[in-house]
Amino acid sequence: MKKQLVEGIDFYYNQEGFIVLTEKYHLEKGSCCGNGCLHCPFDYINVEEPRRSQLLLQRNERKQS
Repeated sequence: MKKQLVEGIDFYYNQEGFIVLTEKYHLEKGSCCGNGCLHCPFDYINVEEPRRSQLLLQRNERKQS
């Protein structure tokens, strides 16, 4: 049986109305899905280059601002 996702803990809605999965959700899942998720705690390990490098750069820029 699949776990019921909880808004505000496992996901939230962004300004455009899309569902964004949280870091907690990804950690419980246990691996990078390769989709380039905003809160990926696995350093986008399964995302192909050059997109992976772009995502890591964007993450670093967000952390600095």
